[in-house]
Amino acid sequence: MSLNLEQKKAVVAEVNEAASAAYSAVAAEYRGLSVGDMTMLRAQAREKGVYIRVVRNTLARRALEGTPFECMNDGLVGPLVLAFSGEDPGAVARLIGDFSKQHDKLVVKLVSVDGRLLEPTELKRLAELPSKEQAISMLMGVMKAPVEKLVRTLAEPHAKLVRTIAAIRDQKQAA
Repeated sequence: MSLNLEQKKAVVAEVNEAASAAYSAVAAEYRGLSVGDMTMLRAQAREKGVYIRVVRNTLARRALEGTPFECMNDGLVGPLVLAFSGEDPGAVARLIGDFSKQHDKLVVKLVSVDGRLLEPTELKRLAELPSKEQAISMLMGVMKAPVEKLVRTLAEPHAKLVRTIAAIRDQKQAA
């Protein structure tokens, strides 16, 4: 089905809006995937908060102009599905990586993070990035550690005194 000019403009605007708000993007070739597989991919993308769209490459190039992902324009060749992650930079990489493990027909062609084009092999490294909640909990753990160590250090003389008195008590009871 061919799109008229207004529909094409709407598609370009929609993809441009998603790309402008995204932290990372992946373009993967979907040649050979069934409609059911693509539907499953789209459902998983909705669950994980990933924007995914199949767009003609000419429209995708226009949509990516003026966004951090303009660096992907040269690699937009063949049937590609574009996926953008707006909340968690690693979400799109986890989604595409997990799906491509189960469906070898989905081949990653382009990976971009904040305007920097990465090799497709970097997808795994991007997928290992912690989510926002995980990063906050790691930061809180690092911030909490010195305080805990200070409290343990301040409490140790008292604890040592109690252990010494208990040892003397046990020694007197044994004698």
